[in-house]
Amino acid sequence: MREDHSVHDIVTKTRLRAELLGKRATMSSDVRSDAARSIRDALLSEPEIEMAGTVAAHVSLDSEPDTRGLLFALWKRGTYVLLPRLLPDGDLDWASYEGPDSLAPGPHGILEPTEPPRGPGAVASADVVLAPAVAVDRAGMRLGRGGGSYDRALARVGPAILTVAVLYDGELLPEVPAEPHDQRVRAVVTPSGGLLRLG
Repeated sequence: MREDHSVHDIVTKTRLRAELLGKRATMSSDVRSDAARSIRDALLSEPEIEMAGTVAAHVSLDSEPDTRGLLFALWKRGTYVLLPRLLPDGDLDWASYEGPDSLAPGPHGILEPTEPPRGPGAVASADVVLAPAVAVDRAGMRLGRGGGSYDRALARVGPAILTVAVLYDGELLPEVPAEPHDQRVRAVVTPSGGLLRLG
């Protein structure tokens, strides 16, 4: 019985992911840039992020909420920013962000830091972790792109660390289908709602 339930969840996840990514693809560039600005400003004014010595973040991909302005602002303010590098097995290594010129295309065209890698465990040293997501539910269950990279990374982060999924409006849902390996986040940030703690 459990196996059937799991197959159902995977099908539901795939359908939901496709639907939400389809909506993102239709957003205008103005809507995207307004969203990026609102998210950046909300996060920069959040006390836990203002006080954070190290923030693990990500370079936005395709139609994801744009994080490049946020990364630059954190770096300029003196925050140590860690960014992921995708490993061949799908896990994430981490290296420091040293401004826009320190990024180069990696696997799948994703921009990655060119600084020396610090190992998959480096994410555990962050004071705040910002994670990409396609959707999150009210319990903090996160729907990613299906590769499992961030589930592995989030599993290394201690329970007291603020983990925040970066979303557009309308992507915080009542419920998201989950599998046993899926990791929760403790908060989301959206353009209209700012930072919202979950659970």
